Amino acid sequence: MTHRSFPQKEAMIFSQRVAQMSKALWKAVEKDWQQWIKPYDLNINEHHILWIAFHLDGATISDVAKFGVMHVSTAFNFSKKLEQRGYLQFYKKDDDRRNTYVSVTDEGKELLLEMNKNYYTSNHGVLEGSMPIKNLYGKFPEFLEVMSVLRNIYGEDFMEIFERGFKNIEDTFNKEEWDAIPEEAGTSVEK
Repeated sequence: MTHRSFPQKEAMIFSQRVAQMSKALWKAVEKDWQQWIKPYDLNINEHHILWIAFHLDGATISDVAKFGVMHVSTAFNFSKKLEQRGYLQFYKKDDDRRNTYVSVTDEGKELLLEMNKNYYTSNHGVLEGSMPIKNLYGKFPEFLEVMSVLRNIYGEDFMEIFERGFKNIEDTFNKEEWDAIPEEAGTSVEK
């Protein structure tokens, strides 16, 4: 077993360091995320599911659960709430009756667009905390080592979904509809 090929003390310190850093970072991310979505009467799971369904375009509930790092029943239940509010729709494919798919409705797309346009109307502590690195090196922190750890934990298909989602975000910002979003609209974050 590879995890026994080094001292227990080193393993425990590493594990606790990751746990403490992850908890501290998640607390800041959670606060930023909740402040951003609060005016839209969504919780984090609902927003995350809506975001995943939009960017993966035709995601299964299993995809949503896996990429959202949540149980399938959580993904399904919150997706149902989004469907009731008119933001998501469920469907089956003719060639795949086993899986349930979700897609974002026009109303859901409008909500996401509005939220993205109003991104800078709330505080973003994680973004502001990253600005000294961006100012010093000209780019935001990279997470190559963390991504490698996640790949080893969740597998290649998780990473493929992860990258596909962010590629879609980049592509979305290249479309005309995003041209109207001012990059510095109301931000206090320095570039």
